[in-house]
Amino acid sequence: MAHQHSSRPRLSSFGDTEDMALSLAPRLAYFAGVARTEHVTRAAQEMNVPQSTLSRAMARLERDLGVDLFARHGRSVSLTTAGRTFLASAERALAEIERAAEEVRADADPATGKVAFGFLHTMGAETVPGLLHAFRADHPRIRFSLVQNYGEAMLERLRAGELDLCLTSPVPDAPDLVARRLDEQKLRLVVPADHRLAARRRVRLAEAAEETFVTLEPNYGLRRITDDLCRQAGFRPRIAFEGEEAETLRGLVAAGLGVALLPPPAVPRPGVVELTVTSPRAAREIGVAWLTDRPDTPPVAAFKKFLLSRRGSLLPT
Repeated sequence: MAHQHSSRPRLSSFGDTEDMALSLAPRLAYFAGVARTEHVTRAAQEMNVPQSTLSRAMARLERDLGVDLFARHGRSVSLTTAGRTFLASAERALAEIERAAEEVRADADPATGKVAFGFLHTMGAETVPGLLHAFRADHPRIRFSLVQNYGEAMLERLRAGELDLCLTSPVPDAPDLVARRLDEQKLRLVVPADHRLAARRRVRLAEAAEETFVTLEPNYGLRRITDDLCRQAGFRPRIAFEGEEAETLRGLVAAGLGVALLPPPAVPRPGVVELTVTSPRAAREIGVAWLTDRPDTPPVAAFKKFLLSRRGSLLPT
């Protein structure tokens, strides 16, 4: 290993650099073992690999790098200046790989693993905390990474591998997803406390045809449902405000800025009255979705089974 390499690899593009990294990576642990013991035979014994395999790997590593990493002293070796520089980075890389391996093993642990779970903003105050409380009665140490967002954004994160499961509405229908209907949530017409309809308990949606509406933004599932229900009732809603969160819309209604179609609140809000809509049937389906053909870790499988067991009783009564 003491000869000097005259031909150095030339890295002219990202592709060349990536190829070099792929070539070097399998030999980093071998290199670190030899550097630690300063003896090829001893390193081979400790790593349970043939000495010839280890010697060839080190020779090829030096050849690929174009520098001498070791100086030979009989049967022992010592690091050159270049070898010491390379060892520092190699040990950091190996430690990072080990950290990543430990992290993914921990996340997949049946008892203490992690579930990345997405859900709608409207389910964050009461529904999801109740679900997690019930699930952890039997799985007390499983951890959760929780994401609140609107439906389409959650499905994008599901497809990107950032979520394992998500509760969403409408229930998606796409070839790359598996979706199961879990429950149905009634929608109410929310009006200011001093509104002309506030004394009523029930109302046909057509009776609000001349009202100003406050709604969620167009990319939200509840907005699409609102538009569709108004169309079924024979009108197109006049929209004054668009928001991102249902309770903000309730505040706008309480301030007299319009009416809204919303799911029930976690707690009653002063200043508004919630009316049952008798026609058309005003409800939204809530479902759970996950990627087709993606294998589940044990904690994800357990939580998925739990959610499916809650069909028809997902939402608070």
